[in-house]
Amino acid sequence: MIKFITFEGGEGSGKTTIIDNLLKDLSALGFDVVKTREPGGSKIAEEIRHVILNKENTAMDYRAEALLYAASRRQHLQEVIVPSLKANKLVLCDRYLDSSLAYQGYARGLGIDQVYQINQYATEGLLPDLTFYIDVDPQIGLSRIQSAHRTVDRLDLETANFHKLVRNGYLEVAKMFPQRIITIDGKRPILEIYEEIKNIILEKMNAVTKEAK
Repeated sequence: MIKFITFEGGEGSGKTTIIDNLLKDLSALGFDVVKTREPGGSKIAEEIRHVILNKENTAMDYRAEALLYAASRRQHLQEVIVPSLKANKLVLCDRYLDSSLAYQGYARGLGIDQVYQINQYATEGLLPDLTFYIDVDPQIGLSRIQSAHRTVDRLDLETANFHKLVRNGYLEVAKMFPQRIITIDGKRPILEIYEEIKNIILEKMNAVTKEAK
């Protein structure tokens, strides 16, 4: 049964727009949908988010950053994700563990395996049922942010090379979890991407329902 779906990608990949559209359309189809995000998603987790993304915190140590993400994730799981899954709701989450693997594990150079172990402890091994990685060139993604006049955070201010490393990290993580992660071409118009993702979700939902019968 597919109940926990996550969405990954670099800055400006369109995740938020896609999740908003899914919330509307899947709810209209009768699904009980919970939309959430990381870092954040609950009161305490959002407070940790503010510390992580605050532009003034330029002196943040990379390991401290990874641990803060894991702490926020733990609180978010306990307050939002796990209770929603137990209530048989469909959870759509903007970022999850794979973000830490790509950003801190790969781009920061801490090691994907090491960051994965930190998050295994934080999540008690809870992985999504399905993950969409929206792959887009960092230059395109960052230009989308600028044109949308989105509030810029600490990670947006990283170098172009850092964002390239994040993309490479995501591609490595996608290879590690081929049964769970579906890579989507993010260069196309957002509505085209959305329709592809929505159709994949509905197809998998229908397949699971038929197997249950």
